Amino acid sequence: MSFIAPTEDQVLAMRVCAGIDELAAHERYGAATPDVVEAIAEGIGAFAAGEWAPLNRIGDTEGAHCKDGAVSSPAGYAEAYEAFVEQGWGSIAGPAEFGGQGLPFTLATCVLETLGAANMGFTLLPMLTVGAIEALDHHGSEVQKAMYLPKLISGAWSGTMNLTEPQAGSDVGALRSTAVRIEEGPHAGKYRIAGTKIYITWGEHELAENVIHLVLARTPAAPAGSRGISLFIVPKYHVNADGSLGARNDLRAVSIEHKLGINVSPTCVMSYGDNAECIGELVGHENEGLKAMFTMMNSARINVGSQGVQIAERALQQARMYARDRVQSARAGSPDKNPVAIIEHPDVRRMILRMRALTEGSRALLYYTAGQVDRGLLGDRAAQQRAELLVPLLKAWGTDVGCEVASLGIQIHGGMGFVEETGAAQHYRDARIAPIYEGTNGIQAADLVTRKLGMEAGGVLQALMADISAEMQDVPEVASLAKDAAAIGTWMASGDATLDDKLAGSVPFLTMCAVAVAGWQLARQARATGGIEKTAVTKVFNRTIVPEARGLGAAAMAGAALYYELESEALTG
Repeated sequence: MSFIAPTEDQVLAMRVCAGIDELAAHERYGAATPDVVEAIAEGIGAFAAGEWAPLNRIGDTEGAHCKDGAVSSPAGYAEAYEAFVEQGWGSIAGPAEFGGQGLPFTLATCVLETLGAANMGFTLLPMLTVGAIEALDHHGSEVQKAMYLPKLISGAWSGTMNLTEPQAGSDVGALRSTAVRIEEGPHAGKYRIAGTKIYITWGEHELAENVIHLVLARTPAAPAGSRGISLFIVPKYHVNADGSLGARNDLRAVSIEHKLGINVSPTCVMSYGDNAECIGELVGHENEGLKAMFTMMNSARINVGSQGVQIAERALQQARMYARDRVQSARAGSPDKNPVAIIEHPDVRRMILRMRALTEGSRALLYYTAGQVDRGLLGDRAAQQRAELLVPLLKAWGTDVGCEVASLGIQIHGGMGFVEETGAAQHYRDARIAPIYEGTNGIQAADLVTRKLGMEAGGVLQALMADISAEMQDVPEVASLAKDAAAIGTWMASGDATLDDKLAGSVPFLTMCAVAVAGWQLARQARATGGIEKTAVTKVFNRTIVPEARGLGAAAMAGAALYYELESEALTG
């Protein structure tokens, strides 16, 4: 199917939810003028539609292949990535001193959203590179920044994140990969890396000139657990002092996973140091790797939340076209017994409007989060804390939305949605990974009710909900939801709720908070435009989705004892 970027809604979200015009008033972001914002949104839309979207289907049906450690992509992908690099789309928010454009993170968010809606699996390649850039920019030495950032920002080199090991999934502290300092020879001061990593996205490929792996490992005397983790730069090809590429490092892709979706993205099993000659260099100090990796993970979690928006947009577009073109049955109760397009039937219309309300609501949350990130980068501590609170909401609810909207897209296609030829099933298969990686949605909810709820003794959450309820006095559904969420937050922060109680209610509570923010931002968009379409979509969100979220309050406060009345043996058989 054809793809059209949702440029108008993106620009609206950037202006109303992210407040990009206000950001452009700051010297750092002065180049983000209204004409530049529109030019970037329109330009990436045209690029994505012309270069990346046409490859989405072949990427799914053919996928990536691994043979003798080399990974190949389907025809057309090398040329499309080369065009991405040549046009500078990866450099939007990169630091200007290393070749980036220094524009707001909000605009980089727009670029990735558009690319991902066109081709989600392909967009994982630049998405992981963004995380590597941020980790090195915040934690790398000046020498490392000068060596690696220009090529990563341009996209000539790509980046990866290497955390997971066969015995260490979400428990990163259980990893066993080793790093031994080299005391003499040409690599003195660097480290020999050894170990196996799994689920490494785009861990091996030939689209970029070099692949820069950021690898978590332990030094010999490191403390146990997560306190003993260090971060290392491990390039696929050694980089000479003049920036040219040297010999290949001692690392390889053992295999790639055979997955439910995102088939074009090679999910690699990576082996480091088969010949005891894998060389890496330390980022920051020993035993401080997790701090650097969390910088990368925070970026990735925002962008994975965006993936929910991306796949929802693509599924919505396909479902709308099918509902418009598919003619079946007369309208119930109509004197005209001729069959009509299925969009005329009430339940199909309900599903389409639900898909649209969820898609636009999650997009509103995405850009509100991006705007808070940008303000945090300008030194606004309150915005920085609010962004930290919003990240788990966006990652979890945004990806839940992606799955629901993709599922509804299949439903609208009926039996044809269950048939691979239509392409509707691909969206659901691609979407399903997003609630799992970069910290499962359960982990996001746990983060919300422990670390994030604890910020300023609960004050960060309470301030957000107070802002929503104050501004939404004329939208009682959203104001009431915000008040409910604030009350549950108070209960969770009190001594009345145990840690188990909070964790047991964390997922429904997260959904309540996310829907409150999304409803707030959608209402602000409707006010700003006064348009019939946005107003109608916002009404659907407020009158159907918001009440559902309010109904989760009982589950959020049900407590853990309810789930422990049965012994584990009774549950597992």
